[in-house]
Amino acid sequence: MTFPEQRSRRLRDHAVWREMVSETSLSPRHLVQPLFVKEGLKDRQPIDSMPGQSQLGLDELLVEARRAHEAGVPAVLLFGIPSRKDAAGSSAARPDGIVQQAVRALKSGVPDLAVIVDVCLCEYTDHGHCGVLKGPEKGQEPYDFSEKVPDTFSGPVDNDATLPRLAEMAVTCAQAGADMVAPSDMMDGRVGAIRKALDAAGLAHVPILSYAAKYASSFYGPFRDAAESPPQFGDRRGYQMDLRNSDEALREVAADLEEGADIVMVKPALAYGDIIRRIKDAFHVPVAAYNVSGEYAMVEAAAKAGWINREAVIREIFVSLRRAGADIIISYWATEFAVLRHS
Repeated sequence: MTFPEQRSRRLRDHAVWREMVSETSLSPRHLVQPLFVKEGLKDRQPIDSMPGQSQLGLDELLVEARRAHEAGVPAVLLFGIPSRKDAAGSSAARPDGIVQQAVRALKSGVPDLAVIVDVCLCEYTDHGHCGVLKGPEKGQEPYDFSEKVPDTFSGPVDNDATLPRLAEMAVTCAQAGADMVAPSDMMDGRVGAIRKALDAAGLAHVPILSYAAKYASSFYGPFRDAAESPPQFGDRRGYQMDLRNSDEALREVAADLEEGADIVMVKPALAYGDIIRRIKDAFHVPVAAYNVSGEYAMVEAAAKAGWINREAVIREIFVSLRRAGADIIISYWATEFAVLRHS
């Protein structure tokens, strides 16, 4: 072996040296735990496609939030599931809506835990899309999406009509006490609309975590069970990114930063490490990676079958995302990883 090869081998040979020269750090402070709160739920409802995860009532939400905080996880990402949905996602912006109630409960019960709210309409609309739909024509009855979509349907999503609804949701969540808002809808201009609305409401201190490079991915299936938000027709490829594109991700990030985003996100995570690295190298801003439901479910299924070492794989996933350039990792394993790290 040459001298450089010998040096690398010698430094790998002892656990102390490996730790001292490791290039990538990983700790609970890098993690965010997603939580699902459901209106009207008294206890918790397990999510079949995401073993170990549940929809939570307000009391159980506080239990999970305290557990995350005590383990050293600094923040949670909150998704609300309302009891009633309509075509406009009206309950998303209600001051007494489920996610606003949850924010107030968390800030009262676990005040030192940072609360991020996902800002999108998909959980709140009866059609499951992330914004207000185009059509029907003025004067016609609203479409009944339990039936076949009419041939005259002109959708799917009206970008500009959606922006004020997203901005209103962000403001009411911030007024309830949210420490950060995270628009995930992928409407053009939504970061600017939200920033303007927050500033006008005296909430200029509230940062925006933008789902800037959110791909139309096949890894989202279990999440749609968890959030009860599958599209009732069509798909989201008209507004989420094409998985074949990476230059486009840089353009989306640049636009969101220009509009006022403080942190940008790549979603999903595992198949998009190249996107995380390109964004980090190009912009030198904080980057989050969302380790999504399908990625979680694959590992859980393989571990249940005895095919992998579950804890080792979780750690390897987290390290790989940090190595790619992610400053923040949003993952359903966040609390568990933090607990294991301190046990």
